[in-house]
Amino acid sequence: MARKQKPLTGLKVDVRNNNVEYALKKFKRMVKESELMVELRNRSYYEKPSMVKREKKNLQKSRHKYNQMKDNNRDY
Repeated sequence: MARKQKPLTGLKVDVRNNNVEYALKKFKRMVKESELMVELRNRSYYEKPSMVKREKKNLQKSRHKYNQMKDNNRDY
């Protein structure tokens, strides 16, 4: 039996009427929305799982602190 092939998940843009500028603009927007560059930046080097957890926890703390400050200022 043949194995199931995974569908390609790459980004694809069709160029219509030789309008390359529009296709490039659309492609850049698709890359930005798919957060592909963020993932590439995060995977540029190996990061230990403990460091990933620590960074995630620190982000939660800072987000919570910011929301607390925002809520306290809203009361006045």
